[in-house]
Amino acid sequence: MSYSRALDPLPLHSAEHTKHHEFYARLAEGRLTTSRCRGCGRLDWPPRLFCPECASDAFEWVDLPSDGTVHGFTVQETGVPVGFSGPLVFAIVKVGGLRIFAPILTRDPAALAVGVRVRFAPVRVADDPKGAPRHLVAFEPA
Repeated sequence: MSYSRALDPLPLHSAEHTKHHEFYARLAEGRLTTSRCRGCGRLDWPPRLFCPECASDAFEWVDLPSDGTVHGFTVQETGVPVGFSGPLVFAIVKVGGLRIFAPILTRDPAALAVGVRVRFAPVRVADDPKGAPRHLVAFEPA
């Protein structure tokens, strides 16, 4: 009997695997970016490769502010994903007119509240199968 298992639980960030590779490259540089439609100017999160407003596939990458405010959050105390220590805070953060769902890296979840200022702090996760570093969007208290 054989068992199959996922060898890579995270999305591959390289150009040969995703058209979002520029987003991940900017994330590795410590830049929070998203896509903006060149047709109608719509700004979206998460980044999109086509516009849901005008159906254009012409887009550009734009930097977002690094500071935001907590719009809502929850604390996960059990079943925390590998690589993160518990408790883990997941939040909706308002950044540049958008709402971003991401973890908040904090040792004191009790100090968080709706309206608290947070700062973008990408977190390095498991390297890809070729050894290239990968990062995910995260925030920390400002």
